[in-house]
Amino acid sequence: MASRLKVGVDVPWVTSWTSEALLGVGPCATVDGRLAIGQAERPGEGKPQYSRNHLRRQRDSVRRMLCPMCGEPTAPGDRWHQTGKLMAVGALRARGLGPVTPADLPDAQIVLNAGAISPSHKACAERALEHCPHLGADPDPTIRPFPARWAVFPLTVEAQAPGGALLAAPRPPISVISFLQLVGVTDGMQRDWRQRLKAETGPSRSSAGRVRTG
Repeated sequence: MASRLKVGVDVPWVTSWTSEALLGVGPCATVDGRLAIGQAERPGEGKPQYSRNHLRRQRDSVRRMLCPMCGEPTAPGDRWHQTGKLMAVGALRARGLGPVTPADLPDAQIVLNAGAISPSHKACAERALEHCPHLGADPDPTIRPFPARWAVFPLTVEAQAPGGALLAAPRPPISVISFLQLVGVTDGMQRDWRQRLKAETGPSRSSAGRVRTG
């Protein structure tokens, strides 16, 4: 049933709805034809799942720099982030992203770790901060400008390989893409990142990365 809530106004465009079931694994254009988890596209039907991003819309938002709130493209001068955390590249590498972090980025370089959330228009970011209880409770609700350079890391999960005969032996699981993680690359340096890292725990996983600009 169609909701009275309007996508892109009352509910973020990237949010998943209860009517949008998972569709299994297959090639996806959001990751250049690589295997990824698919999901039905029925935004506005059922109930919004505010704690879950739609898989394909999330990947599309990162690849195309679409505002997660309204779904429209963001311009280089109007990209802002509310939940991203500033950290050193060395900390990212220590959390398991070493093999995919661009080699030309020094450990001390500071990045804005945006996680799975693409930058918003400033107007959309301010509206979300005003109306979203989760964002309002953030101890550091600063809306930061998103850097002109960024890196994308596909996050993978284990899944059953598609295809195969009905009575054939089960195929071993394969790595498929779920979400895309995003970091903005700043010009700042954090020379004492090793000392700061001692107080942090929790590894991250990824499978590929590249620096983008534009």
